[in-house]
Amino acid sequence: MPSHIIKNKDAYMTGKLLLAAPGIGDPRFERAVIFMCAHDEQGAMGFMVNYTMPNVPFSKIVEQTGVSADINIDLNAIHVMNGGPVEESRGFLLHSLDFVQKDTININQKYGVTGTIEALRDFVQGKGPQESLFVLGHAGWSAGQLDQELQSNAWLVVDSTPDLVFKTPVKDKWSAALASIGINPAMLSSLSGRA
Repeated sequence: MPSHIIKNKDAYMTGKLLLAAPGIGDPRFERAVIFMCAHDEQGAMGFMVNYTMPNVPFSKIVEQTGVSADINIDLNAIHVMNGGPVEESRGFLLHSLDFVQKDTININQKYGVTGTIEALRDFVQGKGPQESLFVLGHAGWSAGQLDQELQSNAWLVVDSTPDLVFKTPVKDKWSAALASIGINPAMLSSLSGRA
């Protein structure tokens, strides 16, 4: 994770969810739900948490890193999430705070992110967090860029909950996050594009 973005991790949208508004204009973020790891005056960084990479099996990631699983788990049952278009080959573990290593960055009181081989090793050996997502890549914004996108109504902001981030089925996260703030996705879609 770019260290220059973490200076003021309690600011702005850190720890929130960004929901792509209908008609966002960028197909990479259509109906995206992005967990915000950092947002301050120098920029922003987050992970899409509702798109998997179906052609990238988790077992292949484990094999490529040389990590071995000492317990009997189905590695292919673990989704690899498409975190975003930046550093697409870099892996991160977004997780609950019952798992902390020396390189873990605490996002807030509920979430941490660790991007090390050691975290991956602990995860596949059954010593990882209770709740987690394995993510490749991230979404990033330069200084002021996300603020401009928020002002142009490209994103809706929602409080994150561990249930939304970790437990809600991937295909339902966008609708569930909208419902958490009382918005019916069908109504939102019907209003998009009107002046």
